[in-house]
Amino acid sequence: MFRVLGFAAMLFVASAAQTPVRAQDGHGAHPEAGHGHHHAEFASDRIHVRVDGDMDGRDIILIPGLSSSPEIWQGTVDHLTAQEGVGWRVHRIHVQGFAGAPAEGNAQTGATPGPVAAPVAEEIARYIREKGLSRPAVVGHSMGGTIGLMLAARHPDSVGKLMVVDMIPFMGAMFGPPGTTVEAVTPVADQIYAAQANSPREAYVAQATTAINGMINTESRREEALEDMRTSDQKVSAAAFRELVTTDLRPELKKITAPTEVLYVKFNDPRMTPQITDAIYQMSYAGLPGVKLKRIDDSAHFIMFDQAQAFYGELDAFLPR
Repeated sequence: MFRVLGFAAMLFVASAAQTPVRAQDGHGAHPEAGHGHHHAEFASDRIHVRVDGDMDGRDIILIPGLSSSPEIWQGTVDHLTAQEGVGWRVHRIHVQGFAGAPAEGNAQTGATPGPVAAPVAEEIARYIREKGLSRPAVVGHSMGGTIGLMLAARHPDSVGKLMVVDMIPFMGAMFGPPGTTVEAVTPVADQIYAAQANSPREAYVAQATTAINGMINTESRREEALEDMRTSDQKVSAAAFRELVTTDLRPELKKITAPTEVLYVKFNDPRMTPQITDAIYQMSYAGLPGVKLKRIDDSAHFIMFDQAQAFYGELDAFLPR
């Protein structure tokens, strides 16, 4: 039944981002004035980190998804920093090659695509270590959720709590019948990568526009996601998507010790009922004891856009007080 998931089809199209726009400061094209943040002093060619909020507050790391900017979390940052009596120091990850940031270490220069998510997870672990963060909360959307799972499984002492927003631990399951393995799905992933990396810009802009519009019900929020896609590096996005399809984190879930919550929405396919979606998530996360699974209704993939108040409520209840 995984073959019919419209979510997978939409991600396939949307991940074909286009020629990057290089910002003058090398840290992305989004305007930054007025948010009271700064970039952390952290040398990396995979990520850079913007920091907002109370510099003496509790630490939380926000990881955006494929081809997305840290700006997708602005409403979340505003919500967290407006809370009385609770100070938050918010670390927003910007993946090099996404949303205007030059590709640098994530650049795809060879015939074989290299990983993006896994080395980004390692760099976040190094950031936590070098900055002396004490088991921060981590929230990741989509591919950011995959990175969060990698971080929590491979560096369990680095993460205090983990929230995954609309992502399963093996996206490759969407591209084959039940029981599909990484080995079985790799040829499909290779074909997808070749199509994404080499397709003409114009065709993918048109397709991605349709796909991303389907990921966001709130029309007023669509353009910012589309701009992120248009200003991302096409090959970096294609390589990252291939990596998601060929990465099965289910065997690693048992290594996660941080309390974990997964928020998700019904798959965007009329044949996929809420009950079927629930079953898929329950099966996907069966290897993570104590995980809390919560479906958010009346929302598409970007829950923080479509159901912001529901998202904030779940986040507030989940975070340490």
